[in-house]
Amino acid sequence: MQRLSDIGTIKEILNKYGFSFSKALGQNFLVNPSVCPRMAEYGGAAKGVGVIEVGPGIGVLTYELAQRAEKVVAIELDKRLLPVLEETLAEFDNVRVVNDDILKIDLHKLIEDEFKSLDVVVCANLPYYITSPVIMKLLEDRLPVKSITVMVQKEAADRLCAPLGTRQTGAVTAAVNYYAKAEMLFKVSAGSFMPPPKVDSAVIKLTLHDKPTVNVESEEMLFRVIKASFAQRRKTMLNTLSATMGISKPELAIILEKAGVSQTARAEQLQLSDFASVANELYRADNLKK
Repeated sequence: MQRLSDIGTIKEILNKYGFSFSKALGQNFLVNPSVCPRMAEYGGAAKGVGVIEVGPGIGVLTYELAQRAEKVVAIELDKRLLPVLEETLAEFDNVRVVNDDILKIDLHKLIEDEFKSLDVVVCANLPYYITSPVIMKLLEDRLPVKSITVMVQKEAADRLCAPLGTRQTGAVTAAVNYYAKAEMLFKVSAGSFMPPPKVDSAVIKLTLHDKPTVNVESEEMLFRVIKASFAQRRKTMLNTLSATMGISKPELAIILEKAGVSQTARAEQLQLSDFASVANELYRADNLKK
């Protein structure tokens, strides 16, 4: 099956199966022929590599991944696309389409069952509405994957890839940095999709760390601190942590001093090591109370 990025071909295939786009599922299919080959190359699809794809659509990216990778497992939630994918990917014997929800599926078991001794990467065009939940699941599940290459909304890409300590950062920026190195690869215009979304997109790559770059006594406390710190991002660390974590300001002032973090600093000014220091001090203080 050729010309999967051709609008005429796409319309013909979709009409054949009576398919209509679902806004609820954030369905926007790529029609720019230059994007998917670049994503597949940047994503590390190659012999000896297994690829997990999320939301294959009609298989435009899947087609490029299958030509390069040892095996591709595409996870598609929409049952209506299964017969479409069966046709568009018919020439490949190294592709398996799984009808499941990426946020619910046991990815450890999938990797163990499907990829055996292969190196594993993730490469996907993510629906905008589940970008952060999917990325955080892929990271928090501690999967044996080398990298995650995904297309996301440009605004989300800017935030995910922003250097910590700058105004563009958010809680998800700090959380992602704990697990991986994030980099912006290239931008993709809204006109590259059918139907075109209202915003531009970008492809980013998360290269997972062998181990976290900071030492924490409790990961749960670290992520609580990160989330709380950005909950009221215009307030100082003293004020926002006191309000969101229910800690008295006098007690919190001591904790921040021990952590080496200024009471007047804002979350967007801090590095991951600062959040880790605050989390460690809070964890120790909690244990002393028990």
